[in-house]
Amino acid sequence: MILVFIVTFCLVIALGFGGGAAWSDFNRLIIPNVYAALIGAAFIPAFLVVTFFAPDVSFFASWKSHVGAFVFMFVITYGLFHFNKIGGGDSKLLTVFSLWVGMKGLMPLLFIMAVVGGVLGGVTLALNKWKPVKKPQKNSWIEKSQKGAKDVPYGIAILVGAVFAFWQIGYIQPNELLTLATETLGS
Repeated sequence: MILVFIVTFCLVIALGFGGGAAWSDFNRLIIPNVYAALIGAAFIPAFLVVTFFAPDVSFFASWKSHVGAFVFMFVITYGLFHFNKIGGGDSKLLTVFSLWVGMKGLMPLLFIMAVVGGVLGGVTLALNKWKPVKKPQKNSWIEKSQKGAKDVPYGIAILVGAVFAFWQIGYIQPNELLTLATETLGS
């Protein structure tokens, strides 16, 4: 039962700091490095406790899948950052969530992220044109968009994609957590 608590706690940490990153991106178009670091750090105990104390349970994919997704996304997002297509915070956030979901969850994460990012891009263009908010928060995405900036708070899209991928691969499905609990109790 302690195993399920540790895994659930690490999932809450990851999604909680993902929410903090999305909120920061919405408010200031900045994602502090500490959010990505803590999301990545939360993966390690969750993965290790399941791997070593419940090796027969297939809650996580193999370490190669998780590290492969991490490295793949790091290379892609580093290139995008280098050419000023995404921000550094977006790159780090997407990379650490890729570590969490592994290759199995990468496509759901990227697909939903792209859809939500497209919607946010459309909202940004609408804010550029219509300026509906009379007194937006200073230095916020809304204020900058209403002044003509084209920046999109992609941290929001990354978080929504991560939540969807977590659900899709079973991390936040109650029946999967129950299976993890019953499998470890039987051992």
